[in-house]
Amino acid sequence: MKEALLYEKLSNNVVHCFLCSHHCRIASGKFGFCGVRQNIDGILYTHVYGKLISSHVDPIEKKPLYHFLPGSYSFSIATIGCNFRCGFCQNWEISQSNVRDGAELGAGDFIQPEEVVKAALKSKCRSISYTYTEPTIFFEYALDAARLAKEKGLLNNFVTNGYMTKEAIETIKPYLDAANIDLKFFSEASYKKICAGSLEPVLNSIRLMRKAGIWVEITTLLVPGENDSDEDLRGIAEFIASVNKDIPWHVSRFHPDYKFINYQPTPEGSLKRALEIGKGAGLTYMYAGNVYGWGNDTYCPNCKKLLIKREYFSVLEYNLKEGRCVFCNKAIPGVFC
Repeated sequence: MKEALLYEKLSNNVVHCFLCSHHCRIASGKFGFCGVRQNIDGILYTHVYGKLISSHVDPIEKKPLYHFLPGSYSFSIATIGCNFRCGFCQNWEISQSNVRDGAELGAGDFIQPEEVVKAALKSKCRSISYTYTEPTIFFEYALDAARLAKEKGLLNNFVTNGYMTKEAIETIKPYLDAANIDLKFFSEASYKKICAGSLEPVLNSIRLMRKAGIWVEITTLLVPGENDSDEDLRGIAEFIASVNKDIPWHVSRFHPDYKFINYQPTPEGSLKRALEIGKGAGLTYMYAGNVYGWGNDTYCPNCKKLLIKREYFSVLEYNLKEGRCVFCNKAIPGVFC
């Protein structure tokens, strides 16, 4: 165990955790909502520091991040745990596992942050991704690894539900280069019912990360009957445009999983409709995820020529030089090789 960050001691050995927007007040011996942070005699500890449940070398496009070091590889890590309860989670076997409910403390191999950075460099990765589960849950570990990564010339990115606090963003921002944030719904009721969370903290995280200079991309998993109405999609698209029209929006196809096994996969027509709505809202860069043959390429908004051609998670054609279109020299927003 390691003492947690971002908490305060209250009376009667109670602690207030302000790492994420649940703002748990935790009595001695009890866990926070995440099930991996525990108050022991008035001190908050994390049980998952260094306990990796998953580590892989992934194409950065898998995150998905399309305007962040395209064509590169990222060393991807996770521990168990999450601060959401999404019924359609596609990594639920690890995200919904936690110490409070009996997960073995050794659910992952103990790996020092230094070893993560060494493995990333050995694998010739350009970045480290904190992903698969919610990186806020293993924040202390991610922060230590990110600091070391920066020293070695690696970049860092979060794949996150965006439910962290302003204090968490302020703490990680010197070391965090990019984030793909899930904007799952544009409805408070849906966030509460399906995720056990709230909408506004996610919107605030998007605003704050963008303002902090962290490169932001947004993903919406389109679940039939839950968030695929024109009203929902227009709300999401118009919000993104209100922050910055150049933020890429990834609209991904849902497949049945976990508690949503009886749902139908997202029709491709629904994805196309979402992209039309995004275009109508003025978004510049929109992509379709979990589909083949369309929706993944990047075009210059000025001359309309193909900049990046993708197939699955591979970059087949790359027409950028120092972040500019090679045909008309327009600067393309993002973090490019």
